[in-house]
Amino acid sequence: MNPEPLPGEVGAASDGAYTQMVEFIYGYAVSQTIRAFAELRIADHLGGGPVSAQDIASREDASPIFVGRLLRAGTALGLTVAVDDAVYAGTDVLATLRVDHPRSLRAQALSFTSEPMWKAWSQFVPTIRTGSTQAHLALGEDFFTYLGRHPEHGANFSAAMSSATAVWSDNITDVLDTSSVQCAVDVGGATGALLRRLQVANPALKGVVFDQPQVLDMARSETAAEGFPSRTDFFAGDFFDTAPVGDLYLLKFILHDWDDERCIEVLRRCREAMLPGGRVVVIDFVWDATNPSQVAAMSDVSMMLFLTGHERTLDEFDALFAAAGLRRTSVRPTRLPQFVIEAVAI
Repeated sequence: MNPEPLPGEVGAASDGAYTQMVEFIYGYAVSQTIRAFAELRIADHLGGGPVSAQDIASREDASPIFVGRLLRAGTALGLTVAVDDAVYAGTDVLATLRVDHPRSLRAQALSFTSEPMWKAWSQFVPTIRTGSTQAHLALGEDFFTYLGRHPEHGANFSAAMSSATAVWSDNITDVLDTSSVQCAVDVGGATGALLRRLQVANPALKGVVFDQPQVLDMARSETAAEGFPSRTDFFAGDFFDTAPVGDLYLLKFILHDWDDERCIEVLRRCREAMLPGGRVVVIDFVWDATNPSQVAAMSDVSMMLFLTGHERTLDEFDALFAAAGLRRTSVRPTRLPQFVIEAVAI
């Protein structure tokens, strides 16, 4: 009698395992299909009810036949439902790509599937082999320099970061008290979306959006359009070198970009500029080996490719705080796997 193959051996994989792996392999096609839905604004077109492929194609100056095939593919991905011949309705999943959705993912879909991102992933295996990011070989320069030299992609990335605030931090005001804050500093704040969300909840809150000069142009524009210009200042600079004065430092998806040494520099600059009684608040994914998150895992491998950082455990965050003269005082979830981690000066 032949023994049953052990897990991982040839012949051990079930049909389900093969199906799962094939779906993983076709992941590149899935992400670009999502991009097509986002670019053609199909979620918005279907927001009022079922629409034909012909109508969407006319609105978007696209091929009716190919739009129909795209909508048909959406039925397999849970994005659309066929209701008649070449007529489709959208699902709740597709609705997350609507421009007017309060937690819209459209900006992330457009930025994270863009051409520079696509090119950079060609260097993922070389990154693993060498132990250092190789995205510059595809982009011609490091990631943030590329974004600075290509304003369209830089603006799309900033919009994606604002989207991340809406997706992961829409309930931030439930877990972060700003009632006694004199000045909140949104470190690497991009468009200032996080600061604005806190200012909506606290009409007395004043704040500073702190980022690179070219990024602050968008922050000023968005603050003027939908924020609180009279309560918002803008500070251009490099957060490795300096920080504006404040008593609440917000670092959302900042530390996971950088290696430990650079993270400690950022935290030290905040510690040095902090008013007495101030706090540093890190808003980031926390890695939990007992309950690994696919979102956090894919974010971690993205950091591996594009930058020098990684997703960290709570103990690893504590080590960064200690090295920067800080001590953790609380940790609370917003939407898993993201947490709000507060620290004060030692």
